[in-house]
Amino acid sequence: MERQTRQKQAVMQAIETSGRSLNAAEIWSLAQLEVPSLNLSTVYRQIKTLHDEAQVVRVDLPGQPPRYEAPCHAPRTRGHEHHHHHFHCTGCEQVFPIHGCPGGIERLAPRGFQVQSHDLTLHGHCAACVGA
Repeated sequence: MERQTRQKQAVMQAIETSGRSLNAAEIWSLAQLEVPSLNLSTVYRQIKTLHDEAQVVRVDLPGQPPRYEAPCHAPRTRGHEHHHHHFHCTGCEQVFPIHGCPGGIERLAPRGFQVQSHDLTLHGHCAACVGA
């Protein structure tokens, strides 16, 4: 059981310390720094367990593999649970959190429609790719 705990901790540490959303291959690469023998199938199992335990959040972007990030513990805003959006770098394919929301999204819906949630993804180049 200790092995599973070490593997799970390595996966969680990779996600928490990255500061961004990671796909399974990125998590595997970072987690192997702690547990060199870790294999990709184990990473998938650990991600599933962590997701089932609500310790990681799945981020889905169209045309991209699922990514995972640590839950955001930012304070509630305007009486609502905190949520955030993402920036997808089309140069290096990394995905970064954007902690903020433009608000007023409801006014974009057709008359008579009720918005229940929304996701916003900005696409462009991150600072590292702009400087490259």
